[in-house]
Amino acid sequence: MRSLPLVVHQRLSRSFCRSSQRTFSTTELDQVCELAASNLRFGPGGTAEVGYDLKDHFGCRRVAVFTDSTVVELDCMRVLQQSLAENQLEYCLFDQVRIEPNEHSFQHAIEWLSNERYDAVVALGGGSVIDTAKAANLYACHAPISFYDYVNPPLGLGKPIPGPCKPLIAIPTTAGTGSETTGVCIFDDTATKSKTGIANRHLKPTLGIVDPNNTATMPKAVATFSGLDVLCHAIESYTALPFNKRAKPTTPIHRPAYQGSNPISDVWSLFALETTACNLRRAVSSPHDQDARAAMLLASSAAGMGFGNAGVHLCHGMSYPIASQVKTYKGYEHVDHPMVPHGHSVIVAAPAVFSFTGAADPVRHATCARILYKARTNSEPAKDDWADAGRWLADEISHLCDDLQVTMGLRRLGYTEEDVPALVEGTVPQHRVTKISPRPVGRKELEALFLDALDE
Repeated sequence: MRSLPLVVHQRLSRSFCRSSQRTFSTTELDQVCELAASNLRFGPGGTAEVGYDLKDHFGCRRVAVFTDSTVVELDCMRVLQQSLAENQLEYCLFDQVRIEPNEHSFQHAIEWLSNERYDAVVALGGGSVIDTAKAANLYACHAPISFYDYVNPPLGLGKPIPGPCKPLIAIPTTAGTGSETTGVCIFDDTATKSKTGIANRHLKPTLGIVDPNNTATMPKAVATFSGLDVLCHAIESYTALPFNKRAKPTTPIHRPAYQGSNPISDVWSLFALETTACNLRRAVSSPHDQDARAAMLLASSAAGMGFGNAGVHLCHGMSYPIASQVKTYKGYEHVDHPMVPHGHSVIVAAPAVFSFTGAADPVRHATCARILYKARTNSEPAKDDWADAGRWLADEISHLCDDLQVTMGLRRLGYTEEDVPALVEGTVPQHRVTKISPRPVGRKELEALFLDALDE
């Protein structure tokens, strides 16, 4: 795995200086950022240690295991089962996780877990599995009156979670969502044809076991789109509205999980971006390059620690209706329902988004563009394009997608101008992410962004 320098003190200092130079009202805007740390264990073979953790660290006797119908047949599941058996642990298995879950599949998992006896939860799979396990564990521990009590407003009430849930160990099998590090779970809301979720630090897994062995058989398409999700996590969190430009919460418990860019998250976001820029092409083109795939898995977790505290903004906010209102898509016919892979729905609007947001913070957008340029050309740019940093970043993202042979432009996914109003309406409820866009957006701006993304 290519070694990348992580000069923490320099970046913290540099980032904090940029933030502290701004002058804001201390009576209305927040001056506090918070790092909700993630416990991670990284390295090949880590999955085999899960039984020891559950028995000796958490004192468990019976475990609820979540996975999907594909992962349940893989070697990583056999390694997990052997580890549980060696530590004399009973387990119950839920292998019916829906890829790209919706409120119905969440409720199905919640009902199952609520009727089981368990001391802890293990989630083995991609983001859909880990998010489903988070939701099931939450509702089994703290059953609300209505399913939408904890769901993000405006679709839900956004009530604070009253306390910790039972321990959850997340073991990712894809290098993309970073869900093993975040306090967020996402689902399709079928009634509104949009995505929403639940965001609270009590959802954060107790431990993430990041085992490169589990991504060795990841298909090329999954490696591509999960890697592009990492890319957007890193860039969006680094370019998000600064934490001290967000309204001060009434109490600390009401401080959002997505706080805006901050000097702590910046470290993780830049590391994730550099690692992705240097390794994604190799991880996709050479599936047996285990160093590149291990690097991408580590980048995914690092990006999760970045955006799990800073947040993502317009690429993700716009991606939710793109995925929920899917028209046509080729390549995932093995899934039993129409879907656009999450990473594709995110990246397809990215050039339009960053062209738009670049003017809000040219330095940060140019910093991201420079990292991608250097990885692509193995050289330094003659000069940084401060004048149009957003367009520079958009062009570098397009170069990367061309190299990965990713279809860009919403029109190629079956959308037309007639679909734009519905896509806008599906984005408007995504307050959790759109409100930390570095440039404010309303319906007019979103309409222009979707039109721009049609033929990118």
